Amino acid sequence: MFIDEATVYVKGGDGGDGGVSFRREKYVPRGGPNGGNGGKGGSVILYVNEKVDTLLDITSKVKFIAEDGGNGKNNNKNGKDGKDLIINIPKGTLVKDLKTGRVIKDLKEFEESIRIARGGKKGKGNAHFKSPTNQAPRFAEEGGRGQERWIKLELKLIADVGIIGLPNAGKSTFLARISSARPKIADYPFTTLQPQLGIVELEDYKRLVFADIPGLIEGAHIGSGLGNTFLRHIERTRVIVHLIDISAADPLETYHLVRKELTLFSSKLSEKAEIIVLNKADILDMETGFNVAEDLSSKLSKPVYTISAVTGMNVKDIIKKAADLVDKENAEGHSSQPDRQSLSAENKSSETDKLLSSQNSKSL
Repeated sequence: MFIDEATVYVKGGDGGDGGVSFRREKYVPRGGPNGGNGGKGGSVILYVNEKVDTLLDITSKVKFIAEDGGNGKNNNKNGKDGKDLIINIPKGTLVKDLKTGRVIKDLKEFEESIRIARGGKKGKGNAHFKSPTNQAPRFAEEGGRGQERWIKLELKLIADVGIIGLPNAGKSTFLARISSARPKIADYPFTTLQPQLGIVELEDYKRLVFADIPGLIEGAHIGSGLGNTFLRHIERTRVIVHLIDISAADPLETYHLVRKELTLFSSKLSEKAEIIVLNKADILDMETGFNVAEDLSSKLSKPVYTISAVTGMNVKDIIKKAADLVDKENAEGHSSQPDRQSLSAENKSSETDKLLSSQNSKSL
């Protein structure tokens, strides 16, 4: 099952209390304080694991709490540090503070990690407080509480090319044609209920990752159909392949409907490089198909290509075109530029560190 959202509570372990004890041995009067320090609380860490591709495992529970630190003991024995709790997440996970909605971290690379809830600091034992004016302190420091917060995790698939279009435009058939992915294919709307990824092998050992985004309809940006749920997966793609059913009553209207939903959801989507493709050309004769493509191209003042995902006609040309555009986007760095929200999150990294470091310490 593909799960791309999760809301969870995370809490670092509490720090262990410092010990209060005194050395008591025969022939050793006034042995002095020897209470050890408590152990540090464990932290909650988000880790990008290459073996994980969905947030399904995380949704099996709501609360993730790291281990508490042990209390200090006599004879200057320190308490055991609490173990860190590591949560494995997929590449492309956006971490947000649920209360403020602020982006904490965008985890885009394998083995990347973030300490999302810091463990509490250790409490100092009474031996630590011994001084010339207080040689027998009868108090110790209580361990600090671990940081706690609610966070929202949003998975955005990382693909080079996003395949979009109205339901039954042939997106799943196209993905199945160009890769080994086997999405569900049928002649009714919303056959694809979750994003599908396919890897296309190119020359010189290059690869392109294509993502089939479930069908968009009018109002998708506000939740109609399935679009609102999956539109965000297009945000990470470098190039968009916009499939249109060549037999549609009005291909131009179909094109503008989908483009409108992209723009209303995010202005960034409308700026992405796009390949406009009329699919299902096999159901029309060659001359009619050519005329439909020419008419749409002249109205949009953009190139329009015709293919048949069923027969494979012109499909390789679209793959080549997509590969060239991806290379161009990578070279120009357009798609690698972080959005304003991500930049804001990075600029506030020091603020986040301060927040993670803040602990509540108490004295006995």
